[in-house]
Amino acid sequence: MKYAIKPWEELTIKDDYMFKKVMSYKRLCKRMLEKLLKIEINDIKYVEEEKTTKVAYVSKGIRLDVYVKDDKNTVYNVEMQVRNLQDNSLFKRIRYYQSVIDTDLLTVGDLYDTLNQTFVIFICPFSVLDGKRHIYTFKNICVEDKSIEMEDGATKMLISTKGMMNDVTPDVKAFLNYIDGIVSDDDFVSEVDKTVKEIKERESERKSYMTYEMKILEEREYARREGREEGREINLLENIRSLMKNMGLSAKDAMNVLSVSPESQKQLAPLV
Repeated sequence: MKYAIKPWEELTIKDDYMFKKVMSYKRLCKRMLEKLLKIEINDIKYVEEEKTTKVAYVSKGIRLDVYVKDDKNTVYNVEMQVRNLQDNSLFKRIRYYQSVIDTDLLTVGDLYDTLNQTFVIFICPFSVLDGKRHIYTFKNICVEDKSIEMEDGATKMLISTKGMMNDVTPDVKAFLNYIDGIVSDDDFVSEVDKTVKEIKERESERKSYMTYEMKILEEREYARREGREEGREINLLENIRSLMKNMGLSAKDAMNVLSVSPESQKQLAPLV
């Protein structure tokens, strides 16, 4: 699948780069959180701009859209999840984001009870689960007694722009409609839309966007190549092990049968 860079002029709040950029304005990010969560926040600070977290060199890194902390040390991660995934895949993605954020927050030597309260929020411009609600909030509860909650401080939310129920306030509905391309006279929507237009007028932002997208493109191409190489290596190891098991060959003899180069034999020998 070939990845095409979307023209700068066509970007909307739904696009990754623009969502990041708009939410880098503290007043807009703070207001969005307050509206979605129905809370008041005194102040927020950005944990790290355009934060990329990676647990270890073998892990799958994630680039966070919005990663902020409020004055009570509650951490909020908000993602614009444009790709329409199967529910199970979406849940696994949220699980991974939560785990990586927890690891990022807990430095070496810290106690587990120092972990922050966290909200991982995925905004989805598509229907999720039964398609009825705009907001689905998840916490860990006891299967045998659903009145018992595991108070681990982790909250996950799926927010769908396609919900059918009257379960959100008019201003939140206006913002969700705006994500779907419908502009209204809601004051928050108007401010966000004005900011999007101002950003798109800056030539420096256009250049920054192209650089950002080219970097993403390079990363995807690298991952594609690495995945292909890794796949070949896995298949080769399976064939070597099969020969060893079924024909009683040593690892070296099996690799010779498969015409594995001496250099590759040195790399594969410890893995057999």
